[in-house]
Amino acid sequence: MKKLFACLLAMMMVLSLVACSNGGNTDTENTGNDDETKTYTVGMVCIGNSEMAYDRNFYNAADNAKEILAQKGINIEWKYTYDHPEGDPVADDCIELAEDGAIAVFLNSYGMENAMLKVAGDYPDTVFAALTNEGSKSDELENTVNAFPSIYEGRYLAGVAAGMKLNEMIANNEITEEEAVLGYVGAYTYSEVVSGYTAFYLGARSVCPSATMLVEFIGSWGDPAMEATTAQDLIDRGAVIVSQHSDSTTPATTCQQNGKYHVGYNISMTDVAPDASIVSSTIDWTNYFVYVIETIVNGGTVAQDYIGYGLKTGDVKLTELNEAIAAEGTKEAIDAAADAISNGSLMVFDTSKFTVNGETPTESFIDMNADFTPDDTNAISDGYYHESFYKSAPSFDLRIDGITLINEAY
Repeated sequence: MKKLFACLLAMMMVLSLVACSNGGNTDTENTGNDDETKTYTVGMVCIGNSEMAYDRNFYNAADNAKEILAQKGINIEWKYTYDHPEGDPVADDCIELAEDGAIAVFLNSYGMENAMLKVAGDYPDTVFAALTNEGSKSDELENTVNAFPSIYEGRYLAGVAAGMKLNEMIANNEITEEEAVLGYVGAYTYSEVVSGYTAFYLGARSVCPSATMLVEFIGSWGDPAMEATTAQDLIDRGAVIVSQHSDSTTPATTCQQNGKYHVGYNISMTDVAPDASIVSSTIDWTNYFVYVIETIVNGGTVAQDYIGYGLKTGDVKLTELNEAIAAEGTKEAIDAAADAISNGSLMVFDTSKFTVNGETPTESFIDMNADFTPDDTNAISDGYYHESFYKSAPSFDLRIDGITLINEAY
């Protein structure tokens, strides 16, 4: 009898513990305790390393995304591969990260996508996101996507800052109106670069109508020595402010050494060029990282193309303005232009604001002189070029008047 009573008592205690455990765990059931304790692996294939401003911008966003996701109960661990711009090493990196269990692999530069697409189909449980690319949105693989926030909007604002500085220099008799020459270190003659330097120039000219610009290409996304040499050449040719679509900080330091001014890209360059670098335009990838990872964890489907994200959504920004050297009124001018872009009253590529060989681009002009957007849709309508409207990747490829290309070798 005692044995039976002891057994019954033991069973009642077990059932009571189970009941208490279940009853006290309702919050865990609602939030998903497995996800709260699980750490997801997320990979990134990087064109460079921490020495390059371009890559540092991605690492900063990755850190921010990790913190935001943790607040949502999603824990992640980033794994990186470095210094692989294209080809078989990129494919090997994708395989390595997928086999390490990565739920997503981000490739951080143009040129990596082809290698990624060769192996992505073998790892259907991993989402591969080709950043600043455009092929994944239209391939046959369900686990490949691409993204490119509207950086041309930020470039325009950076140009406003440059134009305000030109005006100040003219007013102070440091230069004449004819000497309001901008320089631009460009990577390649791809639409991405053409769109960026044109937006920068239009922003500058919106406040300084006499501005002209020299563009010199280096044939590389990032080559610190060549970037410095090219910036020096632009200065020697008369540029008083130099900007860039290249990955290092050497254009900034070259301007610092020459007593000229600079507008950067990706990260603030004020720390290395405090007397030269006014501001930088940048893509903040934080929102996209959070969106992709959170969507995967919650069992959703990641959009094939990240269209329509820019200043208004916080995916495109300017770094903190270097007030010590920026012209008076620069912040106000930038804010006004940003508001106008965000509310749609200012179109960066308003065709009434530029010409090509003396002509104002029209729909018939674009038919004869420029590439089409997807499905042969004409990008010019309603008086402006619809950049990053039909696809996230830039397509603007017109060579407008006022900009002189020193070389077109790349």
